[in-house]
Amino acid sequence: MRFLCDHMLGTLGKWLRFLGNDVAYAGPGGDNDVKSLVEKEGSVLLTRDRELAGRVAGSLCVTSDDLDLQLVQVLRAFHLPAELSMARCSVCNAPLVTVPKDHVRGKVPEGVFDRQAEFWRCDACGRFYWQGTHWASMTERIKELAARL
Repeated sequence: MRFLCDHMLGTLGKWLRFLGNDVAYAGPGGDNDVKSLVEKEGSVLLTRDRELAGRVAGSLCVTSDDLDLQLVQVLRAFHLPAELSMARCSVCNAPLVTVPKDHVRGKVPEGVFDRQAEFWRCDACGRFYWQGTHWASMTERIKELAARL
């Protein structure tokens, strides 16, 4: 399933990518542009705009401004798993690929290289990913969300 977040839901889109979902982001633009993009790509629109949600078949009007509540609503609505994944770039949405540790030497901070065993790269934008200190807090947040499902 592919999602399109409108310009009001960029952070939600980023977190859905952390969970391994295919999520495009529509920057600021007109409703008709968003509607056309959804129809062209066969995406599910996630929006806070009730009027736009009413005009786009299969869309979901996200009812809260709170990120955790937004995630719970989307995960429930589409029966998505609440598990972190190193599958998609959180910035550009491209799939991540596993890279051998020796290929990241000099491309990630030295301390990160020394402490981490696994690395992923986004071939589209060149970013590198690893399960750093933030991973534990993200995992805890997702566990709390999963308990609410």
